Amino acid sequence: MIHISLAAEPLYHIFGLPINNSLITAFVGSAVILGLFIPAARKVTLNPKSKFANMIEAICEMILDLVDEVFHDRKKAIKFFPFLMTIFIFIVVNNWLGLLPGVGSITIQTAEGIAPLFRGANADLNTTLALAIISVVMTQIYAARELGVATHLKKYFSLNPIMTFVGMLELVGELSKMVSFSFRLFGNIFAGEVLLAVIAFLSPLIAPLPFFGLELFVGLVQALVFTMLTLVFLAIATTDHSDYNHAETSVVHEKHA
Repeated sequence: MIHISLAAEPLYHIFGLPINNSLITAFVGSAVILGLFIPAARKVTLNPKSKFANMIEAICEMILDLVDEVFHDRKKAIKFFPFLMTIFIFIVVNNWLGLLPGVGSITIQTAEGIAPLFRGANADLNTTLALAIISVVMTQIYAARELGVATHLKKYFSLNPIMTFVGMLELVGELSKMVSFSFRLFGNIFAGEVLLAVIAFLSPLIAPLPFFGLELFVGLVQALVFTMLTLVFLAIATTDHSDYNHAETSVVHEKHA
């Protein structure tokens, strides 16, 4: 039988808080990330000899170059790199963990009935919504640190009624980012896992292999999309647009002079 559930199934309760199967998978994913990157960080040197360390270094350089291309400022790129790299690695590792054999097929008996022990973390809307909230909130925090709290708040609040209305629209836009971020990632990952489950049920031997490769690629792309959107919004939020306005005004004055 195919078990498909839109919501993650609670397995246990600790102090009244439900521990669902997607949360357990997220803990496993976090342990995998720590187990991979802590040893790699110790082996990374100016001339790393370990192939594993070289692979980790290549991934980090790829993300750092992407950040640098958007900011055009190496110092800023290095400053925001840890946050963006963490998002990318967490998403891609959990996307791929959800494709492993046993995820969704190993079941246990719970108080509500039989439920899978593991479920892809990003196939749970709670996880993707949490990631979206972290992305948007950290963008606002970084913007306040870069521009100053007062300058950043002027983007949303002003004594001018028209600018205040525009600021309210900006706030609505920030909330809509959370919705779009969370549903985009959840929809793609959940749909992929459902597709694999159906194909494996209909033809369990050879047919799932091409779709498995496709979902590996989709998991990587979705991690890159989420990270790149966060990067672009972060670059926009931390840019002082008054500097550009001042520069444009100076150019106009020089032309007239």
